[in-house]
Amino acid sequence: MRALFPGSFDPVTEGHLDVLRRAASLFDEVVVCVMANAGKTGRFPVTERLDRLRAVTTGLGNVSVDSHTDGLLVDYCRSAGIDVVVRGVRDGADAEHETRLARVNRELAGIETFFIPADPALAHISSTLLTTVHASRSS
Repeated sequence: MRALFPGSFDPVTEGHLDVLRRAASLFDEVVVCVMANAGKTGRFPVTERLDRLRAVTTGLGNVSVDSHTDGLLVDYCRSAGIDVVVRGVRDGADAEHETRLARVNRELAGIETFFIPADPALAHISSTLLTTVHASRSS
């Protein structure tokens, strides 16, 4: 079974990698896919995010890297023959947000969502936090 692990990965974090490694142990293939997020302003170009993802996933033989920045997640899933989306969940707010998206994806295209709870040691890390810390240290 093929699964999609979508995200902005702007930048990729240890939390993302933890969820990805765990998903790779559960599914035959996992496509980690850089997606556009209308609610976020991209800090790094998509090509750089793809390069970073390829670099950190080299040891995961059943993981491939792709992007889909024009259209819906369900459109990508349909074209790639993927029926399951993997989402990491850090806290209750994530769970609520992701559950709403999961309902829409199921309603639109029959796509199921598999939630992987964040490792508590990594749950506080987000791409936004990393970027903020980096920016304040660079100033």
